[in-house]
Amino acid sequence: MLFIGVAGGTGSGKTTLAKSLCNQLGEDTAVLIPYDSYYKHLPHLTFQERSRLNYDHPDAFETELLVSHLKALRAGKAIEMPTYDFTTHLRTVQTISIGPRPVTIVEGILVLAEASLRELLDIKVYVDTDADVRVLRRMLRDIAERGRTLESVCEQYLETVKPMHDAFVEPSKRYADIIIPRGGHNAVALGILSSRINEFLAEAEAATTEES
Repeated sequence: MLFIGVAGGTGSGKTTLAKSLCNQLGEDTAVLIPYDSYYKHLPHLTFQERSRLNYDHPDAFETELLVSHLKALRAGKAIEMPTYDFTTHLRTVQTISIGPRPVTIVEGILVLAEASLRELLDIKVYVDTDADVRVLRRMLRDIAERGRTLESVCEQYLETVKPMHDAFVEPSKRYADIIIPRGGHNAVALGILSSRINEFLAEAEAATTEES
């Protein structure tokens, strides 16, 4: 069983890379777990209060739950992954049942910034993309998919996103085993990573066959 972490700044293309990797490996082989699904559930706060929270700080995530879920998958047990509604800043009542796979990909801006997560990862990937490209992608996504205004996106970027990137995300790059430039559409890097994963799976299968 192989655990892969994919990190990088907001809008870097890490989600694109993680999804492309899952598609190449196939749903029977790989599963994607977004770190964003583990934002803390804070229904006791008003919408206005939740809107003002810093969602780019490590404290915004229920990391302990994600760690426990990854350990459960490693032990061969299924989990119920939470789902998160970014328009309300709350978890939904629905969960997603996920069973163990040969490859589990965990994706999020702070995946490599958390020591408790890094300890569980076999391969650590950082997707590196220019800041101007990242901020434009974030603006388009938040306006189109999350119901935000241009003003609110710019305000959030300057107040929390950029400072947290400088404080936590960028420094976590030093923990990466692989740094992928130019975002998630780097086909060469994706191919190399996919090939290495397939080699690992083949080696593991061969070892299992020998033992039996």
